[in-house]
Amino acid sequence: MSNKLNGKTVVITGASSGIGAAMAREYAAMGAKVVLGARQADKLAAMCREIEAKGGKAAWSECDVTKVEDCQRLIQTAVDTFGGIDVLICNAGISMRALFDDLDLSVLHRLMDVNFWGTVYCTKFALPYLQKSKGSLVGISSVAGIHGLPGRTGYSASKFAMTGFLETVRIENLKKGLHVMVACPGFTASNVRFSALTADGSQQGSTPREEGKMMTAEQVAHIVARGIARRKRLCLMEAEGRATHFVKKFAPGLVDKLFYWVMSKEPDSPFK
Repeated sequence: MSNKLNGKTVVITGASSGIGAAMAREYAAMGAKVVLGARQADKLAAMCREIEAKGGKAAWSECDVTKVEDCQRLIQTAVDTFGGIDVLICNAGISMRALFDDLDLSVLHRLMDVNFWGTVYCTKFALPYLQKSKGSLVGISSVAGIHGLPGRTGYSASKFAMTGFLETVRIENLKKGLHVMVACPGFTASNVRFSALTADGSQQGSTPREEGKMMTAEQVAHIVARGIARRKRLCLMEAEGRATHFVKKFAPGLVDKLFYWVMSKEPDSPFK
């Protein structure tokens, strides 16, 4: 698997922490040239120094994926530094937790701006280089992008939108050798959960789930690398995601009930 990324230029958004940071470190260790984008420039610079100190190759560009010019600059940084792009991983994302009844509409706009439009912007500028390299376009989606997740309307909507966009890009590029993969982690222990937005747009500041029982960011990074190597279309990472994908085909109403039951059992669930 490591040979598949060795020498490849990999652009990662949301790379300053969590899954993005784990991917940056692991793929650099595999021999990839990583180009990191996120809003926190100090963390990106520190991560690049860390990677280079271990013999890896890295570059960074401060990037708010809701801004077209930032996304264009990130892609241009990769091209100027390493001559092209082999893999784009659209990982930047935010979550939310509130009933739609109580939700300020600005929260939905924020979720779509980051999770959906951030993917669109980066893909737009990277696509010519990915087509040239017959590379991989990867969107980090979620089980919530397979079936609606109660209490996460904006999150599910943005991930469904991401999936629809990526699937269409795949079809448009069937004759061009472009690989497109939708990766769906389950609940993952990362700071995305702590920064999830509440009904009024403030950050929840704590997670209602037990972090020790979740996937780690490092596990997600490893599985995504394996999916890229195998040029998979859909990368489901744990039993819940695979079961959701399968059962939904035959008993979608059952999945509705199971999702409702699971989310209602969370501490401080909005269903109570």
